Amino acid sequence: MQIRSIRADDRDFFCSSIHAFYHSPAVCHEIPAQNAVRTFELLLQGSPYADCLIAEDDTGRPVAYCLLALTWSNEAGGLCVWLDELMVDESQRSKGVGRALIAAVQEKYKDAARLRLEVTDENPRAAALYRALGFEDLPYRQMTMDRKV
Repeated sequence: MQIRSIRADDRDFFCSSIHAFYHSPAVCHEIPAQNAVRTFELLLQGSPYADCLIAEDDTGRPVAYCLLALTWSNEAGGLCVWLDELMVDESQRSKGVGRALIAAVQEKYKDAARLRLEVTDENPRAAALYRALGFEDLPYRQMTMDRKV
């Protein structure tokens, strides 16, 4: 397995994986399809706010992605790397792909003050992995306000 940055030829994989992600127990709601296209274009242009790592199997086929949101956190005292989305193809689960992606994030952003992610109660396998890797549950809820852009 190899982990690399997203490339232009990952468009179909990225968009179909996002569609699968937002129709899985990993999230509580769907998103408009055009969000994936906008995010992909932003990633290819280069952005100080987002990054994406792709895991490939031994044949070079993409099998997982990890979309990252990069923010400053006063609470953490530095860069906060949000593992905004982590999706592993069904056939590749329980093979260490998610663990390898998170390790690659930790290596690439070794100076980050905090890694952060969300997990739904309906995704206990992912929560177990994250806890095993040292992530801790937060004692508070998040709230959002979506705005039209």
